Amino acid sequence: MADGSTVPSSPPTLHDVAREAGVSIATASRALNGSSRNVRSENVSRVRAAAAKLNYEPHLSAQAIARGSTRTVALVVRDVADPYFSAIAAGVVQATEEAGLIVTMAVADGSPERELEIVRTLRGQRPRVIILAGSRIEGAGVRDALVEELAEYRTAGGRVVLISQRDLPFATVTVDNRGGAAELARALLGLGYRRFAVFHAAPEIRTSRDRYEGFLAELAAAGMPEPLAIETGFTRAGGYEAARRLVDRGFEDVEAVFAVNDVMAIGAMTAFRDAGVMPGTDIAVAGFDDIEPALDVLPPLTSVAVPLREAGLSAMRLALSDGGEAGVRHPVGVVLRDSTPPRRSA
Repeated sequence: MADGSTVPSSPPTLHDVAREAGVSIATASRALNGSSRNVRSENVSRVRAAAAKLNYEPHLSAQAIARGSTRTVALVVRDVADPYFSAIAAGVVQATEEAGLIVTMAVADGSPERELEIVRTLRGQRPRVIILAGSRIEGAGVRDALVEELAEYRTAGGRVVLISQRDLPFATVTVDNRGGAAELARALLGLGYRRFAVFHAAPEIRTSRDRYEGFLAELAAAGMPEPLAIETGFTRAGGYEAARRLVDRGFEDVEAVFAVNDVMAIGAMTAFRDAGVMPGTDIAVAGFDDIEPALDVLPPLTSVAVPLREAGLSAMRLALSDGGEAGVRHPVGVVLRDSTPPRRSA
């Protein structure tokens, strides 16, 4: 050819296209497989022009590998039975259906080691997107290995989004856990409560720690005494167990309980009723997340509303966008209900 380039006699390869366009094979792959994120527009144009010039037709199976699966999004959650994750999953499913994709789900059961094992398995299955939902857990010793696995998956063309704390170097959907807990403390103080207990999980669970610390900081700023703290499981059973411990200890010095998530709060309310203590009458109870069952318990549960379905939608929109956004932060807001009726100051 006049410009010195030649069309190979055998079917052209991706390497041929990359060489013709003057870019790397990885750039050529991303430009042709539809994953133009992080590829300059001029390079996309050069690659596509080179492919047309060489009559290159991508191999469908190779293209599927570069993209991940053509239709699959993998959602990894802490607990599939927890309404918190069900609401997130609903948002992810809505967004994937709009994009013509399907969702598969895996459960890490709150184990960082299990989460890492799942990600390693998913890399072999080549989903287009991996979404990790749930609190980050510190000190587990697998963070660097997880980052490496996800980075290699992303380099191969996959996309990674977290719904969690901004801890890993990937796009993340976050909520204001600390600020929401502080807002709840202000609201309860405004209702006349002064003596609190907090049911929280182990400090390495970031969501629990952020909410606990936000609540404590607001009480301290208001000159309130430090609340009674009871560490327990980050589950409904954990809330039940903490409430029974409080009843056994005696709760005369506690006016209101803040459980750092709603399933813990609902478990606590059940334990109080089982012990003959009436939530909302004998002791106030508040939670965090505003899951749907918060409206179904009696009395309805005061909570901090988190836009869980929107978080799932945002995660998928981040994953499918070409803008390279670092993340999205969702605000939260207190919803007062009958589990925390106004209290007259003594």
